[in-house]
Amino acid sequence: MHYPPKTAFLFFLSYIVLIFNHGLVTAASNVGLNYGLLGDNLPSPSDVINLYNSIGITKVRIFDPNTEVLNALRGHRDIKVTVGVKDQDLTALAASEEAVNVWFTTNIEPYLADVNISFITIGNEVIPGQIGPQVLPVMKSLTNLVKSRNLPIFITTVVSMANLGQSYPPSAGKFTSQAREQLTPVLNFLSQTSTPILVNIYPYFPYATDPVNIHLDYAISKSEAVLVQDGPLGYSNMFDAMFDAFVWAMEKEGLKDLPMVVSETGWPSAGNGEFTTPDIAATYNGNFVKHVDSGKGTPKRPNGGVDGFLFATFNENQKPPGTEQNFGLYNPIDMKPIYKLF
Repeated sequence: MHYPPKTAFLFFLSYIVLIFNHGLVTAASNVGLNYGLLGDNLPSPSDVINLYNSIGITKVRIFDPNTEVLNALRGHRDIKVTVGVKDQDLTALAASEEAVNVWFTTNIEPYLADVNISFITIGNEVIPGQIGPQVLPVMKSLTNLVKSRNLPIFITTVVSMANLGQSYPPSAGKFTSQAREQLTPVLNFLSQTSTPILVNIYPYFPYATDPVNIHLDYAISKSEAVLVQDGPLGYSNMFDAMFDAFVWAMEKEGLKDLPMVVSETGWPSAGNGEFTTPDIAATYNGNFVKHVDSGKGTPKRPNGGVDGFLFATFNENQKPPGTEQNFGLYNPIDMKPIYKLF
């Protein structure tokens, strides 16, 4: 059937509205998702990858080189994958460059042709700590390996806000003495290789610790008004304040331009009474998605944008009881969203 040009155009617009309203088209977000596996009722990895494709997720972080997950990712090169080195493997890997080569050959090499591995992370929140000093030698060995093969893979580590001895106001941000000893050499190396540091940032935890003095709207990025004034910089939400406190701490170590990626952030939907409802979790996580997709930075870094991952894809029933089991966006049994986000 042939339509006049104007009629055909209106028909096309109506069709676009129809398919969007029925959820057949999903606009891709710049936000990534953490894919944790600490559950005995999780869907198959292939079903999870199909879920990511259906909601437009193009960045996924896994905590170890799980063969089932990596095999499910084969052929999905539109998804950038961050793969973690297990904490318990660091001691052996730090002792020998040959051990690092074997680890890479075993866990990464088989997937290079058809899985888009963009980051390898050396340990998860092990700095500061007993095995923190093992991060840098492993990082150097893996960096040398990928460079020698001209592979476009960033080698970095994941750290928490526990590295800060002070974080309020943001301009007072500084590292603990142990973090200065263990983390600063890592940051200097990352600066030499122009590689981001990955930082886990959770406003939920300070809010849950002190809900009397921290406004909920500030914690879940709901306020539009400046609630914390720090010199010339004004903060309307805690996420930006925590992010910038880490930036300030790095600057005090002479690192002014090192990029940061938010490896984890999120809000539990249950487990701590009125502080953890699906509505509150949806508000925080939704505002983080908007923050990332807006391309806007933070008061300290207004032009850089924010890049990051939400934690987590599913509620994981093998994590400690309480809030730890309730950070997921989806119910693992039926893969239905706990609240609407994507």
